[in-house]
Amino acid sequence: MRFSPGSAVIFCLAIASAVLVALIPYREPDGITFWTFATAHRDAYIEPIARWNEEHPPESRFTMTMLHTNVIENRMISGFLTGTPVADLLETHEDLYVRVYHGPLDQIGFLDITDRLHEEGLYEQYERTTLLQHTHRGRHFGLPITAASALLAYRSDLAEAAGISDEDIAQIETWDDYFRVMRPLMTDLDGDGRPDRYLLSLGDVSHETIRMLVLQNDGVLFDEDGNPSFANEQNARTLATLTTWITGPKRVATDVAAYTSTGHKQRLDGIVVGTIITNSLLAYWKRENPQLGGKIKLMPIPAFEPGGRRTSTAGSTMISINKRSSHIETAWELAKRLYTSIEVAEYLYRVVGMITPLKGNWDAPFYHEPDPFCGGQQTGTLFIEQLPHIPQSPASPYQNLAYAELVNAMIALRAHAERHGIYEVEPLAVEALRVLKKSQDALQKLIDRNVFLGES
Repeated sequence: MRFSPGSAVIFCLAIASAVLVALIPYREPDGITFWTFATAHRDAYIEPIARWNEEHPPESRFTMTMLHTNVIENRMISGFLTGTPVADLLETHEDLYVRVYHGPLDQIGFLDITDRLHEEGLYEQYERTTLLQHTHRGRHFGLPITAASALLAYRSDLAEAAGISDEDIAQIETWDDYFRVMRPLMTDLDGDGRPDRYLLSLGDVSHETIRMLVLQNDGVLFDEDGNPSFANEQNARTLATLTTWITGPKRVATDVAAYTSTGHKQRLDGIVVGTIITNSLLAYWKRENPQLGGKIKLMPIPAFEPGGRRTSTAGSTMISINKRSSHIETAWELAKRLYTSIEVAEYLYRVVGMITPLKGNWDAPFYHEPDPFCGGQQTGTLFIEQLPHIPQSPASPYQNLAYAELVNAMIALRAHAERHGIYEVEPLAVEALRVLKKSQDALQKLIDRNVFLGES
């Protein structure tokens, strides 16, 4: 076999690279290892961990490392599957921790802490729905650090300029009320015959908002056995209703990105009046779009029906113990110290807006301070008031695929509506159910091919 000069060069470079990598010095981290993924979390834990290390002997001290989420995901999953080293204590968000739920319960790499929660009286201290969002088949594999309710942020300055009073806002209960009260703000400012301002930030690819609205309206995505069940009449009707908001003669919404510079500018320009936000998104706006300060206020999300739920939820983070760790009891004690600390809770609230799921800490004064960014409202109070009403969101390894199918259904439904000129909820709900059933069948086939899940 003859090698070309180019192949020889590539081969030599590969050998040289391998040698250089092998020569890179590597030192095992001192102490018990703890991985986290977020800068704010790391900063909140530095002092508590330093105090812990001062109080304990060398063999019980921790070394914290912040890693990119992709690195944690790859090292965590490969470690759980092959037995290669994984941290003793791991902090992961919902896109990460559900990845380890693919197999039988006894093959999950996290320590099952269900009995500990009950025996130590922790279970009753947590907001129950938030705690359940972190379970898998009835078992708990981590402590949650945040309880995330959602509210509707609206341009209070525009409402006031249009003569819409706080009393008018207070009368809003349902989405129909909201669109009726705010209708004067949906105007054609440049005379081209089209509205230049819409009442809600929503489009057919608004992944997080679609998810929150489906959950708000009692949406169910998986059954108790973990099988997809999102093809149901309730979800179909919700998607059909949302479609009438984004297209057709009764359109009231357009999509404005929540996390981009373009979206910040559009929101400042008043392209949309209302946006569904979590406490973390509000904190993000304070950092990245400070000019919005004093121009918005919060209200409970309008319900789909009178007496309906007026909040939703998105995002979660938990701390878990590697069940193969030789420091399980020490890791458990540090996990509790960090996640029940009022000092950590205050830091995370002030920096990234996170609210603890520990009910006993909700009376802490810092949660109830007036917020000048939102016209002096006690924004923490408003989010906390809705926590007992947040919907149950799934903790399934296939949850992101299910959420994506909701978005795919919205795209298909909008195209169907515009192609056939159908803009009424009832006929659109029939089409939505058909599309959802097709997507659900496809996802079920994918799940059925998981031989590891079949062993559970």
